Amino acid sequence: MISAKSDVQVDTPEVRVTEWRLAPGSATGHHIHAMDYVIVPVTSGEMTIVAPNGDRSKAQLGPGKSYFRKAGVEHDVLNESASEIVFLEVELKP
Repeated sequence: MISAKSDVQVDTPEVRVTEWRLAPGSATGHHIHAMDYVIVPVTSGEMTIVAPNGDRSKAQLGPGKSYFRKAGVEHDVLNESASEIVFLEVELKP
């Protein structure tokens, strides 16, 4: 797998906003979210989420259909589709 591309757009004491671009066949790499976060999809797409134990699930994204997760989420995010996936990750700093 190739690495997804990330671009930090805002980084203040309160929040960090990162644009993520996952080309077909790319992945974020295994990670643990240290902060609560909101995902704001820019494109439609289907991501594959891989849990630490190897379990796989699919997540459907739609432009502007945001979702929230608490700190502590641990996973890898893959793009196994034929189209680029773009989303913003808004991390809420304590």
